[in-house]
Amino acid sequence: MAANVALLSASSPSTSAAASFLSRRPLPRCCSGAAFPQRASSRLSIMAALGDDPIREWILTEGKATQIKGTRSIGGGCINSAQRYDTDAGPFFVKTNSRIGPEMFEGEALGLKAMYDTKSIRVPLPYKVGPLPTGGSFIIMEFIEFGRSRGDQSNLGRKLAEMHKAAKSDKGYGFHVDNTIGSTPQINTWTDDWIEFYSKHRLGYQLELASRRYGDSAIYEKGQRLIKNIRPLFDGAVLEPCLLHGDLWSGNISSDTKGDPVILDPACYYGHNEAEFGMSWCAGFGGDFYNAYFQVMPKQPGFEKRRDLYLLYHYLNHYNLFGSGYRSSAMSIIEDYLHLLAA
Repeated sequence: MAANVALLSASSPSTSAAASFLSRRPLPRCCSGAAFPQRASSRLSIMAALGDDPIREWILTEGKATQIKGTRSIGGGCINSAQRYDTDAGPFFVKTNSRIGPEMFEGEALGLKAMYDTKSIRVPLPYKVGPLPTGGSFIIMEFIEFGRSRGDQSNLGRKLAEMHKAAKSDKGYGFHVDNTIGSTPQINTWTDDWIEFYSKHRLGYQLELASRRYGDSAIYEKGQRLIKNIRPLFDGAVLEPCLLHGDLWSGNISSDTKGDPVILDPACYYGHNEAEFGMSWCAGFGGDFYNAYFQVMPKQPGFEKRRDLYLLYHYLNHYNLFGSGYRSSAMSIIEDYLHLLAA
């Protein structure tokens, strides 16, 4: 992919400036053992064995570990499997997917690195993405020990706003690669106009998916009417392409052992900052969160009128992922806006 970016910084386990988490090339092998046949043969056998497991191979080479003490399964959600690898170089967090190629994790890693580079809110640093020999893919990243709670809401709001303020794109709205929201493709083609981007690549894409998947012409047709009439909702608002986590719900929010907020499992893109609150219906954001956020990123005129428009994208995605239980919420939002806009 075009964005073949070296992720491993000085703070990562590797010091190789040329190392890239997108690189799928095997590590160099000992190719000649004429002078020391037994030693070379033994080394080749070890490296060949490692090559059968690219996760262990990376940890025991570029990860600077000499011993993997154990592994254990930890929560990975409904899409991926997750494990903790304990080593003499510290723990690593590893996610695998047996069905999907590396592209999904490549998008996640690029998003994590973009957020990490803002130095605003804590995210796990990604180290390596690659294919599994039996099919599927993996991602290795920094292991963060979580605290006992999700942390302070004010701190979360302030740090999230600092990330939005720190990271702006000069390419417009979109991202370096397409990625996924859950397991749904998320199209991130660079677009100059936010309303056009959100209409086409967020609402429009989900409506087309619902039409194809369920034959739901009613929600498609009403949704398209809404898309054609949403521009007045943005009157007076300052629109800037801010770096968004993109899938900020309670399962993707935690805190470290110091109580500082941690966000993970992103679906990053550059968009209007208010779109970050699209999953607020299952994120538990309260008054302290919003008060702290708006002290850094001031509330824009019409915020309340646009709020449900950003919920709609995620309700439509849940409808497409999980079925009809979310259809009524999506349709209700569409119909309320059609009434409000007299469309």
